[in-house]
Amino acid sequence: MTLRTVSPNQRRTANDERPTSVSDEFWMEEALSAAQRALEAGEVPVGAVVVHAGEIVGRGWNRNLTDSDPSAHAEIIALREAGTNLGNHRLGDCELFATIEPCPMCAGALVHARIKRLVYGADDPKAGAVHSVIEVLNHPQLNHRMDVRGGVLAGRCADLLQSFFRGRRAEGR
Repeated sequence: MTLRTVSPNQRRTANDERPTSVSDEFWMEEALSAAQRALEAGEVPVGAVVVHAGEIVGRGWNRNLTDSDPSAHAEIIALREAGTNLGNHRLGDCELFATIEPCPMCAGALVHARIKRLVYGADDPKAGAVHSVIEVLNHPQLNHRMDVRGGVLAGRCADLLQSFFRGRRAEGR
Protein backbone atom coordinates (compact mmCIF):
# COMPACT_ATOMS: atom_id res chain seq x y z
CA MET A 1 0.00 0.00 0.00
CA THR A 2 1.32 3.45 -0.88
CA LEU A 3 1.10 6.05 1.85
CA ARG A 4 -0.17 9.47 1.01
CA THR A 5 1.33 11.86 3.51
CA VAL A 6 -1.21 14.41 4.64
CA SER A 7 -0.72 17.13 7.14
CA PRO A 8 -3.17 19.63 8.60
CA ASN A 9 -0.48 22.25 7.89
CA GLN A 10 -1.35 21.91 4.21
CA ARG A 11 -4.64 23.63 4.94
CA ARG A 12 -3.28 26.32 7.24
CA THR A 13 -2.27 29.88 6.60
CA ALA A 14 0.73 31.37 8.39
CA ASN A 15 -1.47 32.95 11.08
CA ASP A 16 -3.90 30.04 11.52
CA GLU A 17 -3.35 28.35 14.90
CA ARG A 18 -6.21 25.86 15.07
CA PRO A 19 -7.15 24.14 18.34
CA THR A 20 -6.69 20.39 18.77
CA SER A 21 -10.35 19.64 18.07
CA VAL A 22 -10.05 20.98 14.51
CA SER A 23 -6.98 18.83 13.93
CA ASP A 24 -8.86 15.87 15.37
CA GLU A 25 -11.64 16.45 12.87
CA PHE A 26 -9.10 16.69 10.05
CA TRP A 27 -7.57 13.31 10.94
CA MET A 28 -11.00 11.76 11.49
CA GLU A 29 -11.87 12.78 7.93
CA GLU A 30 -8.86 10.70 6.84
CA ALA A 31 -10.14 7.76 8.89
CA LEU A 32 -13.57 8.17 7.28
CA SER A 33 -11.91 8.06 3.85
CA ALA A 34 -10.31 4.76 4.84
CA ALA A 35 -13.70 3.48 6.04
CA GLN A 36 -15.10 4.33 2.63
CA ARG A 37 -12.50 2.00 1.08
CA ALA A 38 -13.75 -0.80 3.32
CA LEU A 39 -17.32 -0.08 2.25
CA GLU A 40 -16.34 -0.21 -1.44
CA ALA A 41 -14.79 -3.65 -0.80
CA GLY A 42 -17.97 -4.94 0.88
CA GLU A 43 -16.38 -4.85 4.34
CA VAL A 44 -17.80 -3.31 7.51
CA PRO A 45 -16.89 0.37 6.99
CA VAL A 46 -14.37 1.10 9.72
CA GLY A 47 -11.23 3.13 9.09
CA ALA A 48 -8.20 4.20 11.09
CA VAL A 49 -5.07 6.30 10.71
CA VAL A 50 -1.95 6.56 12.85
CA VAL A 51 -0.44 10.04 13.03
CA HIS A 52 3.16 10.79 14.01
CA ALA A 53 4.64 14.30 14.03
CA GLY A 54 1.75 15.65 11.96
CA GLU A 55 1.87 12.99 9.24
CA ILE A 56 -0.02 9.78 8.57
CA VAL A 57 2.33 6.84 9.07
CA GLY A 58 -0.31 4.10 9.05
CA ARG A 59 -3.69 3.73 7.42
CA GLY A 60 -6.12 0.84 7.63
CA TRP A 61 -9.64 -0.23 6.91
CA ASN A 62 -11.45 -3.44 7.74
CA ARG A 63 -10.19 -6.32 5.59
CA ASN A 64 -11.58 -9.33 7.46
CA LEU A 65 -13.41 -10.76 4.45
CA THR A 66 -10.82 -9.70 1.86
CA ASP A 67 -7.94 -11.27 3.78
CA SER A 68 -9.91 -14.13 5.42
CA ASP A 69 -8.38 -12.83 8.64
CA PRO A 70 -10.40 -12.25 11.83
CA SER A 71 -7.69 -9.88 13.11
CA ALA A 72 -7.74 -7.63 10.02
CA HIS A 73 -9.49 -4.75 11.75
CA ALA A 74 -8.76 -1.20 10.59
CA GLU A 75 -6.84 -0.33 13.76
CA ILE A 76 -4.61 -3.43 13.57
CA ILE A 77 -3.76 -2.78 9.92
CA ALA A 78 -2.97 0.88 10.64
CA LEU A 79 -0.77 -0.09 13.62
CA ARG A 80 1.11 -2.68 11.56
CA GLU A 81 1.79 -0.17 8.80
CA ALA A 82 2.89 2.48 11.30
CA GLY A 83 5.27 0.05 13.00
CA THR A 84 6.77 -0.90 9.67
CA ASN A 85 7.11 2.72 8.52
CA LEU A 86 8.65 3.88 11.80
CA GLY A 87 10.76 0.75 12.27
CA ASN A 88 9.46 0.14 15.79
CA HIS A 89 6.62 -1.79 17.40
CA ARG A 90 6.40 0.89 20.08
CA LEU A 91 4.41 3.85 18.84
CA GLY A 92 4.59 6.04 21.93
CA ASP A 93 4.70 9.31 20.00
CA CYS A 94 1.70 8.40 17.85
CA GLU A 95 -2.02 9.04 17.89
CA LEU A 96 -4.60 6.69 16.41
CA PHE A 97 -7.84 7.98 14.90
CA ALA A 98 -10.59 5.38 14.39
CA THR A 99 -14.14 5.80 13.17
CA ILE A 100 -15.53 3.56 15.92
CA GLU A 101 -14.65 2.77 19.52
CA PRO A 102 -12.04 -0.03 19.40
CA CYS A 103 -12.98 -3.62 20.26
CA PRO A 104 -11.06 -5.54 22.97
CA MET A 105 -8.53 -6.92 20.47
CA CYS A 106 -7.76 -3.51 19.02
CA ALA A 107 -7.72 -1.82 22.42
CA GLY A 108 -5.18 -4.40 23.60
CA ALA A 109 -3.04 -3.72 20.55
CA LEU A 110 -3.14 0.02 21.31
CA VAL A 111 -1.89 -0.70 24.82
CA HIS A 112 0.91 -2.97 23.56
CA ALA A 113 1.94 -0.39 20.95
CA ARG A 114 2.03 2.27 23.68
CA ILE A 115 -0.08 4.67 21.61
CA LYS A 116 -0.02 8.15 23.15
CA ARG A 117 -3.58 9.12 22.28
CA LEU A 118 -6.73 7.54 20.84
CA VAL A 119 -9.40 9.59 19.11
CA TYR A 120 -12.51 7.78 17.91
CA GLY A 121 -15.83 8.66 16.34
CA ALA A 122 -18.85 6.58 17.26
CA ASP A 123 -19.31 4.54 20.42
CA ASP A 124 -19.72 0.78 19.91
CA PRO A 125 -22.47 -0.43 22.26
CA LYS A 126 -21.90 -4.09 21.23
CA ALA A 127 -18.12 -4.45 21.41
CA GLY A 128 -16.56 -1.18 22.57
CA ALA A 129 -13.56 -1.60 24.86
CA VAL A 130 -12.99 2.01 25.88
CA HIS A 131 -16.16 2.44 27.94
CA SER A 132 -19.24 1.05 26.17
CA VAL A 133 -18.97 -2.66 27.07
CA ILE A 134 -15.70 -3.09 28.92
CA GLU A 135 -12.81 -0.83 29.85
CA VAL A 136 -9.56 -2.19 28.45
CA LEU A 137 -7.90 1.16 27.87
CA ASN A 138 -6.49 2.83 30.96
CA HIS A 139 -7.36 -0.16 33.12
CA PRO A 140 -5.67 0.36 36.53
CA GLN A 141 -3.84 -2.99 36.33
CA LEU A 142 -2.29 -2.37 32.92
CA ASN A 143 1.11 -0.75 32.52
CA HIS A 144 0.18 1.89 29.94
CA ARG A 145 -2.20 4.83 29.94
CA MET A 146 -3.26 6.96 27.00
CA ASP A 147 -5.35 10.04 26.44
CA VAL A 148 -8.73 9.26 24.89
CA ARG A 149 -11.21 11.46 23.10
CA GLY A 150 -14.43 9.99 21.75
CA GLY A 151 -17.26 11.45 19.74
CA VAL A 152 -15.27 13.20 17.00
CA LEU A 153 -17.54 13.33 13.93
CA ALA A 154 -19.55 10.66 15.72
CA GLY A 155 -22.72 11.27 13.74
CA ARG A 156 -21.02 10.72 10.39
CA CYS A 157 -19.13 7.68 11.66
CA ALA A 158 -22.29 6.12 13.09
CA ASP A 159 -24.33 6.95 9.98
CA LEU A 160 -21.84 5.14 7.74
CA LEU A 161 -22.02 1.99 9.87
CA GLN A 162 -25.79 2.09 10.36
CA SER A 163 -26.39 2.58 6.65
CA PHE A 164 -24.14 -0.40 5.87
CA PHE A 165 -25.96 -2.70 8.29
CA ARG A 166 -29.40 -1.48 7.16
CA GLY A 167 -28.41 -2.45 3.62
CA ARG A 168 -27.19 -5.85 4.76
CA ARG A 169 -30.46 -6.53 6.59
CA ALA A 170 -32.45 -5.47 3.51
CA GLU A 171 -30.43 -7.99 1.47
CA GLY A 172 -31.30 -10.67 4.00
CA ARG A 173 -27.72 -11.17 5.24
